[in-house]
Amino acid sequence: MRLTQLRSFYAVARMGSFTKAAEHLHVSQPTITTQVRFLEESYKVELFHRSGRRVQLTQLGEQLMQLAQHVFSLEADAVSLLRDAGELRTGHLRVAAVGPYHVTKMLADFSQHYPDIKVSVSTGNSQDVLDRLLDYRADVGVLAQLVKDDRFLSVPFSRHPVGIFTSSEHRFARRRSIRLAELQGERMILREQGSTTRKALELALHKAGVVPEVVMEISSREVIREAVSQGIGIAAVSTVEFVPGPGLHLVSISDADIFTYAHVLCLAERRSMRMVNAFFETVSPPDDTPLRGVRKKKTARR
Repeated sequence: MRLTQLRSFYAVARMGSFTKAAEHLHVSQPTITTQVRFLEESYKVELFHRSGRRVQLTQLGEQLMQLAQHVFSLEADAVSLLRDAGELRTGHLRVAAVGPYHVTKMLADFSQHYPDIKVSVSTGNSQDVLDRLLDYRADVGVLAQLVKDDRFLSVPFSRHPVGIFTSSEHRFARRRSIRLAELQGERMILREQGSTTRKALELALHKAGVVPEVVMEISSREVIREAVSQGIGIAAVSTVEFVPGPGLHLVSISDADIFTYAHVLCLAERRSMRMVNAFFETVSPPDDTPLRGVRKKKTARR
């Protein structure tokens, strides 16, 4: 049985006439007659009692009428759901990010434009974010690095300088900035291998020929903060991720441009999806870091 056949039967049952059913569906009367006859002959049943131009449902026809009402009510619900989702009046956006710092402003901008969309955020390392995108557990991702992989579309969002934070007892704590060369021989606590902050700092140190004394490698930001506050060493941090607290002091590096970046990405095959496209259009990067190939969204199309 095809849906068009059931629709023809339903129209005749509601209108009480093949002619009125044809007018309602904007098709010819023979088409309606053929569709209903096909149902009856295919299943060897009688759905209508026919008396001239008048038709009356049989007992079986009344039962099928009730089922058809349910079917077309569900169809109307499905159409409404798809229309609302397409116009972003409903839906769920799943974001995977390497940390809350880079993604907070993006989420605020998106929620302002699309307040009816539910947003959930999962955090993890860079590979976790990519894995979630690849197996469709996330719609968009936010990384602190550029991904050179044709499966992904990645665009820059913002950049943030890297600074050094120390305990309040360290000699740097009395200063607002230091030179890169002053890190020579300093006891330093580094993030784990693969950290974008660590990569940025190590590249700058290598170019300058500066070699600090690495005393620890720690993957947890919270543990690093505690180690620094205890005076075990100093550490590098992207300024957007630094949380001021008792016993901590942040200094900038005056003579080196060391930055981390936030990039928004998705699977290239999903870029044209309405929800994903809306997120890319809504995020508002600084004027000196435009989203390449993505128009800047000012107002939502509601």
